[in-house]
Amino acid sequence: MQIDPRASRQLLELQLSNSLNETNASDGNSGSTVDFASMMDGLLGTNSNSLNNTGGEDVNSTAISKRSSDGLLWLQLGSMYNPDASSVSSSNSNVVSLSSLLNTGAVDSDASVPTDFESLIASASAKYGVPESLIKAVIDTESGFNPNVVSSAGAKGLMQLMDGTAAGLGVSNAYDPAQNIDGGTKYLSLQLQRFGGEVKMALAAYNAGPGRVSSLGVSSDAELMSVLNRLPSETQAYISKVEKAQSKYMV
Repeated sequence: MQIDPRASRQLLELQLSNSLNETNASDGNSGSTVDFASMMDGLLGTNSNSLNNTGGEDVNSTAISKRSSDGLLWLQLGSMYNPDASSVSSSNSNVVSLSSLLNTGAVDSDASVPTDFESLIASASAKYGVPESLIKAVIDTESGFNPNVVSSAGAKGLMQLMDGTAAGLGVSNAYDPAQNIDGGTKYLSLQLQRFGGEVKMALAAYNAGPGRVSSLGVSSDAELMSVLNRLPSETQAYISKVEKAQSKYMV
């Protein structure tokens, strides 16, 4: 049976508008970064760029116009629209799956150099299964541990979250270290899961966007490095910077 896309759009709007409005109400800045009509077009397949945007996704240097561009649209729409729902079912399963993928414990508080945000980082590490040393390395690279920094593109806080990304992660105040670290670590864990625990691929996705990394058609860090020149120069340097910083926090 042929379904009229316009009718489908109306049904989806009715079902989803309440949850989206609640989210937007909790974050006054998110309205400017989310085009609801564009997201609906993406769901209905009428806008090929809304869910497969492989350009302009740089978390640090390019403004993100839709949550779908950084893979966060499903957080607003629910698990039925999440292509990775089977691997992101709960915080506990995240910790178990990432621990096994990364070959490390869920919490490594005894194996990283302390920082001013130690308890927050330890909590996020335990919650999402990302090694503390990696979280610290991302924070170091992104903001130098300055919770009030803002990039020229508008990325904010310790882990440099754009407004749209922050809203999709449930962060209402990106300058709040607790919210920023929790949201940034959650986003990093999603990329690690998406790319099978391949750290370089996850870092590239954190910086340039998962769509751009997926478009390379690689499935491992080794394959990524063989086509690294196809990524922006900033992303190429970013991977190296984070890895160098991580070695500084590992003991």
